[in-house]
Amino acid sequence: MKLHFRPYLRYKFLNSLFTGMVGGSVFTIYGSLSPSTFSAGGIMLALGLMGMAYVYHHLMRLERFFILSLAAEIIMLGMIGYFLVFPKYQLTALIVYGAYQLSFVFGGYLVRAETHFAQKARIMGWIDIAKQQGYLAGLLLSYGFYKLLEHYEFSDAKMQVYGLHILLFPLEITIIMLLFGAFRVK
Repeated sequence: MKLHFRPYLRYKFLNSLFTGMVGGSVFTIYGSLSPSTFSAGGIMLALGLMGMAYVYHHLMRLERFFILSLAAEIIMLGMIGYFLVFPKYQLTALIVYGAYQLSFVFGGYLVRAETHFAQKARIMGWIDIAKQQGYLAGLLLSYGFYKLLEHYEFSDAKMQVYGLHILLFPLEITIIMLLFGAFRVK
């Protein structure tokens, strides 16, 4: 397996665009959760990150980097699908929060592995630039999306977030396709 950096940069741009778009929506989704949920989630995240760090030496292979990157994206796709089918339940808020926490557990490893496989400072710089461009574009798109809905008097925050997730579903499928394009068998 080989990592192709130009397709990987496109993947990172859209991956960060997703992050920028979804960032503000979680506060609306998490609204029904008690503060203790976030403390428990933080504890689980810290333990998960520590557990991942213990096995870094087994995970620093390109195939495993791909598999865990794919796992993180599939978790996001599943979370979006679940939210679209069951948007009004408190359990949905808990599942969305859990999905993000689980993807964050992979996140520490994925950043380290990305640096490991990039090897050159110039490539690391391109990756970070693509991430920041994507994140900024995602924030601008979500801001524009919410303002457009407000202009047409769709002011219910939950409906706005639901509408955003309708857009996020095909975006996440595109992200997964780009991920496959970035990692190719030699």
